[in-house]
Amino acid sequence: MNILKIIEKKRDKKELSKQEIQYFISEYTSGNITDYQASALIMAIYINGMTYEEITNLTIAMAHSGEMLDLSVFGKNVVDKHSTGGVGDKITLILAPIIASFGIPVAKMSGRGLGFTGGTIDKLESIPGYNTNISIDEFFENVKNIGISLIGQTLNLAPADKKIYALRDSICCTDSIPLIASSIMSKKIAAGASKILLDVTCGSGAFMKNYEEAKLLSKTMNQIGKLANKETICIITSMEEPLGYAVGNNLEVIEAVQFLKQDIMQNDVKQVVLELGAYMIKLAGLGEDIDTNKQRILEKIKTGEAYKKFLQLVKNQGGDITYLENTNKFKKAEYILQVKSNKEGYISSIDAKKVGELSGSLGAGRLRKEDNIDETVGIVLKKKISDFVQKDEILAYVHANDINKAEVAVRNLEKIYKIQQTKVEKPKTILGII
Repeated sequence: MNILKIIEKKRDKKELSKQEIQYFISEYTSGNITDYQASALIMAIYINGMTYEEITNLTIAMAHSGEMLDLSVFGKNVVDKHSTGGVGDKITLILAPIIASFGIPVAKMSGRGLGFTGGTIDKLESIPGYNTNISIDEFFENVKNIGISLIGQTLNLAPADKKIYALRDSICCTDSIPLIASSIMSKKIAAGASKILLDVTCGSGAFMKNYEEAKLLSKTMNQIGKLANKETICIITSMEEPLGYAVGNNLEVIEAVQFLKQDIMQNDVKQVVLELGAYMIKLAGLGEDIDTNKQRILEKIKTGEAYKKFLQLVKNQGGDITYLENTNKFKKAEYILQVKSNKEGYISSIDAKKVGELSGSLGAGRLRKEDNIDETVGIVLKKKISDFVQKDEILAYVHANDINKAEVAVRNLEKIYKIQQTKVEKPKTILGII
């Protein structure tokens, strides 16, 4: 086969065969195809698109470009949950122990944050002692013993996707539905689950900026799942404003613990947890009725079983559970500044992306994968869309370890909050099920 012929074929809007796609992935991963040749093909895909069959073949080829995890030892209905990213998204921290408390195995590899979106692994590592870098044997043993393990991506999963992802970023080809869908699904297939639940976020704080884009991505990933024999459900959720109140690593862990303890259950977080959890239970074959599943989840929280499972998870991986039993033990930022409203009215918008970027500028995020993060900094919102505020009422708190950065963040956050005289409806949290 010849890479030039493959580039020419896609340039001319023709469909690539399974063999041609496999050849490209194999040869590019091994270094026999140059970046400039791969760039030409990626650009042709970006411009001319792909059929569902092409996207599926690309996904499977990328999934098989490295190591593959086999989770069948835990049963035929192992469900993996993945979010396309957002601001204040602490759902995995809450949902994973809930699902495990039902006896559904949770064997999950998660990633670190990059850009304005947070990462589950960074949040878990803000719990003193928690080890995300354990061997696969220990990972499996944990799931066998207590039903749950959350770790970093220690295996070489889908290395072709890593190379193509970096290339897409460098040639302005990130916002391509076929390339986004194949990237997400290749990692999910390589991770070994038989059933896949995808939280497709939509809005200013997500990669999909509007519902139509999110719907198209969801349908594409759903179709890949069918063709790859992996039952897949996509739930489109809103990311117009941050999810919950806390944005930042140990701040989000604290919020997750408060939720599981029933101290504070933010309404938008609750809706996402219940919706995703209910469908995960259904995918696992333990309940067809979604409303009934939601009630069962609430019962697991009420009885404390979900919280106990979280303690078990953290303790089992070296974490100090006294920080969860008393969240005041978590290290705090040196400066905690108030952000006050400059007028009376109703909150009309809080741009989630800008809040995420602001949190990142304080040190909660990273621009490059090798950057260090500050686990104590971030933003805690007190008011959200549709809430009424008085003049000089507190809108949020900025947590920082640099006073200059903190003061800049306060000024910027004042601008991010939009206030008007007429009340706006609270945004819908669950936008669609695909």
